[in-house]
Amino acid sequence: MNFWRTLVGKLWITIICLVACVMMLMGLFLLPYIDTNFTNSVAVKRLFVIVCMIGFSLTTFFALFLFTKITQPMQKLIQATDSVRKGKYDTRLSLRTSDEIGELANTFNHMAEELENTIRSLKHEKEHLSSVLRSMNDAVITLDREGYVILTNPPGDQILNMWMDLPEAELEVGSDSAGHGQYIPQPLLPMFQRVLAQEGDQRMNVHVMKGVWSVHMAPLASDGEIRGAVAVLRDVTEEVRLEKMRRDFVANVSHEIRTPLSMMQGYSEALLDGMATSPEESAELVQVIHDESLRMGRLVRDLLDLARMEAGHIDMAIGPLDFRELAERMYRKFMVRAKENGVDLKLELANSKLVVQADEDRLEQVLTNLLDNAFRHTPEGGAVFIWAGTEQNDRGEELHITISDNGVGIPSDDLPFIFERFYKADKARVRGENGGTGLGLSIVKNIIDAHHGSIHAESEVGKGTTFHIVLPVEKVQLS
Repeated sequence: MNFWRTLVGKLWITIICLVACVMMLMGLFLLPYIDTNFTNSVAVKRLFVIVCMIGFSLTTFFALFLFTKITQPMQKLIQATDSVRKGKYDTRLSLRTSDEIGELANTFNHMAEELENTIRSLKHEKEHLSSVLRSMNDAVITLDREGYVILTNPPGDQILNMWMDLPEAELEVGSDSAGHGQYIPQPLLPMFQRVLAQEGDQRMNVHVMKGVWSVHMAPLASDGEIRGAVAVLRDVTEEVRLEKMRRDFVANVSHEIRTPLSMMQGYSEALLDGMATSPEESAELVQVIHDESLRMGRLVRDLLDLARMEAGHIDMAIGPLDFRELAERMYRKFMVRAKENGVDLKLELANSKLVVQADEDRLEQVLTNLLDNAFRHTPEGGAVFIWAGTEQNDRGEELHITISDNGVGIPSDDLPFIFERFYKADKARVRGENGGTGLGLSIVKNIIDAHHGSIHAESEVGKGTTFHIVLPVEKVQLS
């Protein structure tokens, strides 16, 4: 840059001009006066005073001129810098000078523009990250090194609010001096401590309030230092429950099939070894093998039916059904068994017209399974009741069916599980020689659900069990 266009050069030029002006004034006006009045001391003093006043005036004038040229741009620069400090990143200077102040203004404008672009980019990145976090179904919780929550997404907020009510949770709100909000929930604290100690990712399932969450926690590092951790939580309660059901199902099926297979193998080996000494003994062994094969066939058939129902492949032939005719047919069907077992079977129909939109074969299967259970768990001298009637409510007309017995009953703790597969293995049930497959109630529940109805049970140990079925009378669009 040219020296004379710099601030120092302009100041130097100003001083030279000031000195030149003083010398010109002295040469033009004062020197002749000095030559004529040099011997007069008073005149010399007066001359000195006049020169001082003129010099002071010129100095003040040029000082004000320099102040205007230097301090005003600096004031604008200070104001612009303060505006940027307050967040007004679009502030710009309009100085048009060629000195250092002009260069400083240009540099400031460039800096402010770059800063504004950087802040805008950071804001866009933050909005993008926020959108990604909001769209995630998994919960995200970010923690600082002290364990305080610094960032969450909506599912993360829900988990924090839900775990805040835990009696063992240590959630502190606004208790730290740094002004953080919540402290890490107690179920995540051991995992967080391991992340800080081992400086590596941690994975585990956390069991809280009968729920299971899969947690993946990773450290947050900056400049080679662990500054916190981020945890991603997914509710896997249903997956864990289904996996348990799968394991239980495999175990139960293996148990149910192993028993008839073992009996069939044992009795067939007895026949092959010639252990039957008479035709009657041979016929008895063959009959046992036949009964066990039928039992295993029923198990396989029920398993296939249940699998099709749960997969949504159940075939339903919905049409008008006179439930009175079906109930009377079932009554006649089980009357013979009732007499053989010494059980009193009663039928009561509350309405003369009991027409419902249903699949007759499937509904007959429901009644057969429920009545079969009732007879198998009602001792001699007991009673089994069948009742049906229609009721009108805000959902429309509904058919109510009740099948009750005064048999052994079911403990209240086991009632929520009676519609699960292989429930008959429970201690509240006993297996007779003609025991079922343990899938009957599961099939019943699926059939009633397919009719958009409902079923529930009431029971008391030693007093019997009552099943209540509700079916809509009008046709419902089946899924």
